[in-house]
Amino acid sequence: MNSTTETTATTTNATAGAQAAPVAPTKAAATRKATTKKVAPKAATATKAKTRKTAKSKAAAAPAKKATKATKKTAAAVPRELSKKAIVLDLLKRKGGATMAEIQKATDWQAHSVRGFISGTLTKKMGLAVESTKNDAEERCYKIAK
Repeated sequence: MNSTTETTATTTNATAGAQAAPVAPTKAAATRKATTKKVAPKAATATKAKTRKTAKSKAAAAPAKKATKATKKTAAAVPRELSKKAIVLDLLKRKGGATMAEIQKATDWQAHSVRGFISGTLTKKMGLAVESTKNDAEERCYKIAK
């Protein structure tokens, strides 16, 4: 009987040792090929003249682009007539301001969305000073400081 128990123990050890060690997967082949650096011809004077002309035209076009970006930014600060941004601004411009619940009801936003709008859009993007206080009923009230 001793020989049977020894054989079983050896078989178990052999099975445990036969398992392969975990190996990292092989790296996939690259789908793009490396490109070679393109060098401009040395003696092409016509090419140099073209490059100067395009550089001048790009420099002239750059200020025009900057002006349009500035126009877009000021246009974004003025809300459309019936947008939620305009609704919230109207509520906050009232004498007593507006409570969180009033703003939520008017815009169908959740509380975290109202706080994010006030913090991000009104204070950071539009540069408005918004005062936050608690009223007698312990409700959070917001109003635009003048």
